[in-house]
Amino acid sequence: MLTLSHVLKALAPTADYQIPQDFEIACGCVDSRCTANKGLFVALKGENTDGHLFVDQAFANGAVLALTDQPIESVFPVVDIRQSGFILPAIAPFSLRTSNTLEALQTLAKYWRAQHNLTVIGITGSVGKSSTKELAASVLGSRARTLKNQGNMNNEIGLPLTLLSLNEEHKVAVLEMGFYVSGEIELLCDIAKPQIGIITNIGTVHAERAGSIEDIARGKAELVEALPASPDGLAILNYDDPYVREMASLTAARVFYYGLDPKADLWADEIQSHGLEGIRCRMHYQGESLFVSAPLIGRHSVYTMLRAAAVAFNLGMDWDAIFDAFKDDRFQVRIVTVRTASGAILIDDSYNASPDSTIAALNLLNDLNGRKVAVLGDMLELGRYEEAGHNRVGLRASEVADEMVLVGTRSLMTRDAALGNGYRADKIRWFDDYTGALAYLKEALHAGDVALVKGSHSMHMEKIVSALEDLN
Repeated sequence: MLTLSHVLKALAPTADYQIPQDFEIACGCVDSRCTANKGLFVALKGENTDGHLFVDQAFANGAVLALTDQPIESVFPVVDIRQSGFILPAIAPFSLRTSNTLEALQTLAKYWRAQHNLTVIGITGSVGKSSTKELAASVLGSRARTLKNQGNMNNEIGLPLTLLSLNEEHKVAVLEMGFYVSGEIELLCDIAKPQIGIITNIGTVHAERAGSIEDIARGKAELVEALPASPDGLAILNYDDPYVREMASLTAARVFYYGLDPKADLWADEIQSHGLEGIRCRMHYQGESLFVSAPLIGRHSVYTMLRAAAVAFNLGMDWDAIFDAFKDDRFQVRIVTVRTASGAILIDDSYNASPDSTIAALNLLNDLNGRKVAVLGDMLELGRYEEAGHNRVGLRASEVADEMVLVGTRSLMTRDAALGNGYRADKIRWFDDYTGALAYLKEALHAGDVALVKGSHSMHMEKIVSALEDLN
């Protein structure tokens, strides 16, 4: 387990000091309200507040050590480790002052990762990162102790915090890697040192910040560029996505393709969606094939299954082990279903939205029985692809939904595309925010209806779901 001595070796490697009493550190945290017992609190300055104001609160909640980079008011000692010959207090808790707390967190995580001999799997792409992480970690976790990011801890803060939880029992780490700007994944790879990289696909998510789809592809490719050369490194690439397929030329690692094309190393066909009961497909690998099922929702989830199977095969698991692991319904996916008081079913995919993920969700809606209602909010951060993205969604929604409930000014483009495809105007309801949509849906949804709720996170579509869910 991580200890004070490890922290000092990482952050003050040349300093002259003595440790009166070493102690264990269970985990890292940047929120003083959720600091666990024996935790390390990293004081970061955010958009709305500054963690340096809450160091003592973190100690009150169980933290034993804090990292700071500016003067603070605290009843506990503060040790400036920027100077050689510093003196440590005899007992915890106390703070260590560094030059930059974010850089200190990343340096510590990089050091701690280097102390462990394990297989690290990095996952990135525009859509499907989280579900791939969850399923891959579930499959691999059936054979070895496996660490994974919790929630969306996939950035320059969350990934290092995840690595601080490593211990000697972990044999595998499955790490989702988010991307907004060039160089971000390169940084995460420098910290985590993955030997295996999985690329899901390339789409226009966050294009407003990330740039063109070509810029996004270059940013995601930083993962495969950082992998060790073959035979130590392995790049698992989506053969069906031309942007991802071409990344083979950018890596020295061994390349393994997955997809629906028989040219891939691992491929699937005969895909069957059983609605909310999951999906089934036939997988082909090295001349053998087997029908496998998983409690995943929607035909697009076959790619999630292929990615998890690809890494499992390459780490020595066989068909039987993968088949059994896929049947385990304990892993989490973002799409969940709830029932309303009226008896309607809500498909809650409200965490976020892009054109590709929304169309995939609409395809799921198309597989279900009942009157289909598409409750769609604006898709943000699409940049130059905003109009085209909303148009694509409008066209597909017009083919699937019996009724549309649209939220936000950008969804007017979705409406116009649907109308242009011959969709009836009286089947569309538009609202400028979620509150109007919620009031309408309370009266409009009935038993036998199934409604998909999806939109960008800042559209607060999840509030529609929570307000309509029948908790009795």
